[in-house]
Order: sequence, then C-alpha cells, then structure tokens
Amino acid sequence: MYRGMKYLAPLALFLTTFGLVPACLGQEPAAGRALGAVTKMDAAARQITLQTTTGEIAVTVDAKAKVLRVAPGATNLTNAAAIELTDINVGDRLRARGRMTDDQKSLAALEIVVISQSDIASKQAAERADWDRRGATGIVADVTADSVTVNVRTIEGVKPLVITAAPNAIIRRYTPDSIKFSDAKPSKLSEIRKGDQVRARGNKTPDGAQMTAEEIVSGQFKMIAGLVLSVDPQENVVRINNIETKKPMTVKISTDSSLKKLQPMLAQIIATRLRGGPAGDGSPGDRPPGPPPAAAGPGGGRGPGAGGRGDLQAMIDRTPAIKISELMAGDAIIISSTAGASADQVTAITLLAGVEPILTKPGTREMSLGDWNMGGGGDLGGIGQ
Repeated sequence: MYRGMKYLAPLALFLTTFGLVPACLGQEPAAGRALGAVTKMDAAARQITLQTTTGEIAVTVDAKAKVLRVAPGATNLTNAAAIELTDINVGDRLRARGRMTDDQKSLAALEIVVISQSDIASKQAAERADWDRRGATGIVADVTADSVTVNVRTIEGVKPLVITAAPNAIIRRYTPDSIKFSDAKPSKLSEIRKGDQVRARGNKTPDGAQMTAEEIVSGQFKMIAGLVLSVDPQENVVRINNIETKKPMTVKISTDSSLKKLQPMLAQIIATRLRGGPAGDGSPGDRPPGPPPAAAGPGGGRGPGAGGRGDLQAMIDRTPAIKISELMAGDAIIISSTAGASADQVTAITLLAGVEPILTKPGTREMSLGDWNMGGGGDLGGIGQ
C-alpha cells in the first residue's frame, strides 16, 4: 500500500517539521513567513521563488539573514547548521521569515530554514524500510478502551494482532473520499470501529501476537472488483463493470493513486492460499518474487515484509507499478478506495491488475471478490513509493 501508502509526503513532512514547536517557528504572524518548495534559485541575486499552498512567493534574502539547514523531523533549531545560499537547490523545502508585502506575493527574508530534498528522500526511504520491517495491516475485529485487535491476512491464513498505542503515538484517520496520508486527520484510538482497516507500525512481542504501536492510521475502505470496459489515459479514468453488482462504474486515477500488477506466480500463490491450499515446503519455488525474508525486527517479530510467507499487503507493496495505459479492456482489477458519497464513482487508492486467479472460482469462469481484502491499499499508513 505504498504510494500511497506515502510514508510521509515531502510537503507534509516539511510542515510537520516547521509546524509543531513555536520555538522553531518563532511567534510571527503567518503573514511574516512563507512555507513551500523552491522552484527557482538565484543565489547571486539572493532571490528565491517559493511554491506555497496558496501560490508563488518571491523571496528576497537580506544580506544579514540567517540561512540554516535542519534535518527532516526537527522540531527546533538546536541542531540547525549554517549554510550558504548556494547550498539551496530547486526542490528543497524552505521556510522564509521576514516582512511580507501587502499583496502576499513577496517577502524580504531575515531568516531562511531549509530541509534538503535529498534529506527528505533519505528519511522517506528509511521510513519505508521501517514500515516493511515493523508494520502490519488488518481489519479491526475487536476494540477495547486501550487496544484494537486486527485480523492480519498472511499466506498462512488470518492471524489476530492486538495493537496498543505507545505513549505519544501518532494516531490518524482518513476522511471520506480522501486517498492521501496528508489528508488523514489526527484521531484517537476510541474512534476506531469494528470493520475499519488499520495500519500500524511498532514493536511486536516475540510471538508476533501483540504490537506496541508508534503510529496508527485507520479508515473505512471499500474493495471493488471489476472488468475493464475502457481506459482513458488523457482523463485518467478507467470504466469498469462491477462483478458483484453487474453495474458500470467510473474509477478515477489521481496522481496519488497506486497502480500495480501482480506477477502470475504471486497471484496464483495468493489465490491458492486464500482457498485454503497447502502452504508449500518453503522452497525457493514456493516463495513469491521479491526480496528474501527479512530478519526478525525489534521485539523478535517478523515484519509484514518478511518474504513470501508474510503480510499479503507487503507483497503487494513490492509489486511493480504500472501505468494506466497498460490496462486493457477485459482485464480483471481490484480497486481499494475510501468510502465516499457516490455509488458509481470512486477514486482509487490502489488499483491492482493481474488478479484473475484470485477472483475466478475454481472450475468455473465466474468471478467474485469474496472476502478478499488488500488492507486498504494505496496510501493507508502514509506509505509511498
């Protein structure tokens, strides 16, 4: 579920870094600062063009201005390093503080704080690896005052996992029709309900039955299976016939949607295990394509990315991405999306092709979604490609 599942979008990470602690931001009103990505840089002229959420702002850096770099996730300037304007590159995230003009289109900066694009990429890669190693995805089966129990689907079957929140755990929840992690809102454990989908990251007990989660993301998701009727790459729309309702639907593909196609061997292995077939002898031929099993993570529990016998979602996450233009009429696909207002139109979090073996009932040509679930797909948990 990656690309979505974006571990933390660069802008979201940037805003987190600069938005939590007043000591880092200072106490200036919003009009005195600008946050965004560098789109143009002229160090000689001391000019920076910044793309913010409200538009472009021209930043002129005062000759006596402080220019600092901080690491992603920093909440203050204690460990900030002084840099030169020439060290700033297009794509870096930047906060400029100073005097804003009345039209809010330019700012004379007295302080510049930068997070480099390469540092953000490194942090995202590290977080992706940690989600693979210590994350888990499942459907909520039970909720108590201080824990949730989720059923995690693995190649070996469904296994319960009891999740409790660590002190200061980050808990977020998707809103209807949202597909991005940055759209998830701060939440509480008490807002999670049976039937929700949850992705959590934390340390597991040695038997893998319990997790103390540092991050929990939940939401109400729906799964749809259908046969492709037509594909419009220009409009980023796929029209399908829902195999359950037999009615046509429109699937919108956004820049945050994740499109993947299962390799035939992995699709067959998943289909066999979902129908209660043998797990195999663990030989290399029995393991789905992908990285070899990971070593035990903290707490002794194997993460969902632990090779072919792990969390199905982790296997899907490692599946190669495809383009909308690679879909053909007649292809069977499974779509995950948040529960929204429209019954005949959804925006895909994850669109998964190559699923004919999973949907086709043995000995027939009939297709059904059954109880298949790919754990929310796409962006649940903030995990990205």
